[in-house]
Amino acid sequence: MTMTVEALPQTAPVREVTMNLLRDLGMTTMFGNPGSTELRFLKDWPADFTYVMGLHEGASVAMADAFAQVTGNAAFVSLHSAGGLGNAMGTLYTAFRNGAPLVIMAGQQTRAMLGMDPFLFAQDAASFPKPYVKWSVEPARAQDVPAAIARAYYMAMQRPWGPTFVSVPEDDWDAQAPLLAVRKIYADFVADPAALDALAAAFDASNAPAIVVGSGVDRDGAAELAVQLAERTGAHVYSSALAGRASFPETHPQFVCALPRIRTGVVERLRAHDLVVVLGAPVFNYHIHAEGPFIEPKTVLFQLTDDSNAAAWAVTGTAIITSLRHGLEALLPRLKTRAAAPVVAAHARPKLPAEDPITIAFILQSLGATMPEGAIIAEEAPSTHVVLHDYLPMRPGGHFTAASGSLGYGLPAAIGVALAAPGKRVVAIIGDGSSYYGIAGLWTAVEHNLPITFVIVNNGGYGAMKDFSALFKSTRSPSFDIGHVDFVALAKGFGCAARRVEHAADLVSALAEAHQHPGPILVDVAVESKVAKLF
Repeated sequence: MTMTVEALPQTAPVREVTMNLLRDLGMTTMFGNPGSTELRFLKDWPADFTYVMGLHEGASVAMADAFAQVTGNAAFVSLHSAGGLGNAMGTLYTAFRNGAPLVIMAGQQTRAMLGMDPFLFAQDAASFPKPYVKWSVEPARAQDVPAAIARAYYMAMQRPWGPTFVSVPEDDWDAQAPLLAVRKIYADFVADPAALDALAAAFDASNAPAIVVGSGVDRDGAAELAVQLAERTGAHVYSSALAGRASFPETHPQFVCALPRIRTGVVERLRAHDLVVVLGAPVFNYHIHAEGPFIEPKTVLFQLTDDSNAAAWAVTGTAIITSLRHGLEALLPRLKTRAAAPVVAAHARPKLPAEDPITIAFILQSLGATMPEGAIIAEEAPSTHVVLHDYLPMRPGGHFTAASGSLGYGLPAAIGVALAAPGKRVVAIIGDGSSYYGIAGLWTAVEHNLPITFVIVNNGGYGAMKDFSALFKSTRSPSFDIGHVDFVALAKGFGCAARRVEHAADLVSALAEAHQHPGPILVDVAVESKVAKLF
């Protein structure tokens, strides 16, 4: 009788298996802030990997978020135990709302110590980041770590994209694990043909269609298809309120404006349309509550989204779940071509004179006049939002901001964009209040000599909070002024070139010169401190 014995699977240290996995998955740029529970992972660093160190975990996650969005592949983040993850939770929440594919790994104490609640112990580590991760685990065995990281990657890259989390005890990296081959998962999907037929029929029956574009369009590389849809149907185009990225060229003659962030404003803006088609965006995105209808009763609404959760909670209309690119590719042949109705462009504004004090609108106009060809904007200046699209039209792939409203994203996100798009100038438009959450990112920008113009919109405080106080008729709120912060000295302390602009007549030349600077430079622009109008 002949017997055969199967060969035992080949093994290697968990760290080696993981590095090979990350290499095969294209995740060789890693973002992090190091700690003792990650030292075994970080030792003997491979020459073909880049470690991008942030001086705060929140900044590291924001950098990785923007990097992943630009590259279209999940980015790997290394954090330090429970404290590091806690520090990063604000920008992790933003990554979740942005739909940024991230694999976040945090160190855990040695397995032999876990029963004693040791120093740096992460209790119930897998639950800590929930619900703002798609999947989370602390593997039961050391040899399961590479497979857990692989699963985290595959989950992050399935629609809708988002962050995942793996907690790894620090001694696991030296254990043996089976070699792991990369698998291929095809995650795109196309809508029900009957649903697309119904949408095509609604377009044919419409006299005044509108399209609302959101981040999902640009995320899917479907912006050109959205343009084709608008031109074929003659629809007026709006951008979704508070979208994390631009998905339609806002200089296009059919683009109208960004939707308001309040229910009554959305109803008023869309009142003239008998059909509204929402692409890759919520129905709808609001900032404050207002009573009344969500849309005119006579208006028919369709939503195309790759997020089944967004489809489930949409307040009205018919939802079609689909990858945006494939859904639009399947929809376009079903449509008849017709002329567009004239658009009275809500974003067209007269040219502003160079008068003091500098206004937010004048900053945006000056940026529009000086922006280098192909430059990418990373933005976190809440006080600019009401006029942002009017004076600085966005383009697909050219605008990234936080979809969450949580501060700390914009400045480090500019660094992630610059790392992902070498050769492009990045312009970061950051409110002074927002900047303090990520100002240490200047160190990373200098370390990598990144071509970023950081523009500080400095109104000396939290302008958005002043607006809210006025909106809610508060007469006894605390002061929201900040002031007396020397941004030029602060930037130079990190080794970053900097200058301050206080007069409108100097702004265009200062920005033009800054955009030519070979590395990072900060321009602190003093603007009027009066209350903005956000709604």
